[in-house]
Amino acid sequence: MRRLIQLVAYLWTLPNTLLGIACGLILAGRFQVVDGVCEVHSPLIAAVLKRFPLPASAITVGHVVLARDKQMLAMTRTHERVHVRQYERWGIMFVPAYLFASACLFLQGKDGYRENPFEKEAYAVEGADFNTTSNATNRR
Repeated sequence: MRRLIQLVAYLWTLPNTLLGIACGLILAGRFQVVDGVCEVHSPLIAAVLKRFPLPASAITVGHVVLARDKQMLAMTRTHERVHVRQYERWGIMFVPAYLFASACLFLQGKDGYRENPFEKEAYAVEGADFNTTSNATNRR
C-alpha cells in the first residue's frame, strides 16, 4: 500500500517534476537522486537563482530540487523536502497556490516570502530538524 501511495504522489507531481528536469537539463545540471528526489546543481542554475528577486540557494519543482551547488543541496535538504511534500499534497496547484498566497500577503503590505504559509511550514520543520535558526537565516 505504501508503494502505491508513493506511485500516486509521483504521478500527481509529474508535470512539475518534468518541468524541473527540463530546467536542470537546459541549465547543464549535474543530477543525483537522494531519497527519491532528483537533486540538480550547476553554475548556470546558481546564476539563475542569484537573479531571483529574493536570491535563492535552492528551489523545488515537483520531485526536483535545483540548487546553486552540491553544498547548498545538503544545507537546504530538509527545507526543500518539505516543499516536495507540499507538491505531493497540492499537485499542479502548488505553484498557483504558493503565488496566490504570496500575492495576497504582498497586497496586505506583508512579506510574500517569509510570511507565506508554505515557507513558514518549511522553516518550522527545518528549525525542528536542526533545532537552530542559523541554518534558516543563512539560506537565502
